[in-house]
Amino acid sequence: MHILALSDVVDEAVHAPTARARFGRVDLVLGCGDLPYDYLDFVATELSVPLYAVHGNHDVPPEMLDDPTIGDWWRGIDLHGRTVAVNGLLVAGLGGSRRYSDGPYQLTEGDMWLAMVGMIPSLLANKLRRGRYLDVLVTHAPPRGIHDLPDHAHRGFGALRWFLRAFRPRYHLHGHSHVYDARTVTRTQYYDTIVLNTFGAREIDIDAFK
Repeated sequence: MHILALSDVVDEAVHAPTARARFGRVDLVLGCGDLPYDYLDFVATELSVPLYAVHGNHDVPPEMLDDPTIGDWWRGIDLHGRTVAVNGLLVAGLGGSRRYSDGPYQLTEGDMWLAMVGMIPSLLANKLRRGRYLDVLVTHAPPRGIHDLPDHAHRGFGALRWFLRAFRPRYHLHGHSHVYDARTVTRTQYYDTIVLNTFGAREIDIDAFK
């Protein structure tokens, strides 16, 4: 399965009528937060593939927008606290960043733990039915100490490190940490999981199992 993961900034190579020619075959688009709703919708429509996403800390709640259909659309693609199966690929998501103000998509460590606990029944069901908990975890924030930054707003969640050790997804895709230097580390192996910063746009190939 060929995945196009997006986060934080609009990539003009993606937001173009030539996206299909540029990226070739894409099977799934995953949004890691802080992206305009119309951008996500455009990319998935242009590529004619399923889309799932989580909120970033700068996202505007759909209910605050004038168009009520955006909320209905978002509920269909929202991954926060959910697991889904896409053509044999098991995907789950956790949105938001660490709390640093009164923004709607900011969480404490306790909030993140509660969201993860709520996912455990579906992860256990995956294990029973498919022999594995999860293939891809999608978040906005990174794990603590992996691709995060020293300021409070961009510090990662310690809870995510536990999640990766406990459920061993093959990939953890995140955003939030902007990349302006080519020397910045954006790929890290953590136990059985490859952690990828998807700032902008990133392509991932992964085998899907039924």
